[in-house]
Amino acid sequence: MAAAQRTSLPRPPKTFTDREERTISIREYDGQLEPLQEMYAHFDDDSRTQGLPPRSENRTVEWLSDLLEEGLNVVARHEGDVVGHAVLIPYDSTSELAIFVRPAYQSAGIGTHLIGCLLGHGQANGLTRVWLTVARTNRIAMNLYRSAGFEITERDRGEYEMERAL
Repeated sequence: MAAAQRTSLPRPPKTFTDREERTISIREYDGQLEPLQEMYAHFDDDSRTQGLPPRSENRTVEWLSDLLEEGLNVVARHEGDVVGHAVLIPYDSTSELAIFVRPAYQSAGIGTHLIGCLLGHGQANGLTRVWLTVARTNRIAMNLYRSAGFEITERDRGEYEMERAL
């Protein structure tokens, strides 16, 4: 079964049409900070969860610099603009997953493709387990993670921890 799982994970690059009929491409990130900064500038308080992305530009730059240096990053682009970002951050013997889709592009299927490509990219780089935390109230994200094969492993405070093998 694990071998079938390995072959089923897509890897970047990938191009698809989202539910709004937009052509979206997913690629490994080239490391340039500015396009990501521009995407995160579109997040208002209602679009943030668990304190992320940071509110101030300085904290966002610091946070993104760490993600780009430490993690495996993939981005979704539409007409050249970054509209989604997902990262696997090394943590002990696993990696933590974080994903963000620009608010105007949410609920169009981009997150599903972005997570799939990120997991495939992680698998290609030798990762075997991935985990994440999600607010209990974030039902849309929880459904996305479940559809990507994540299972709840811990319930704590207002969050769930979820995990899956690659």
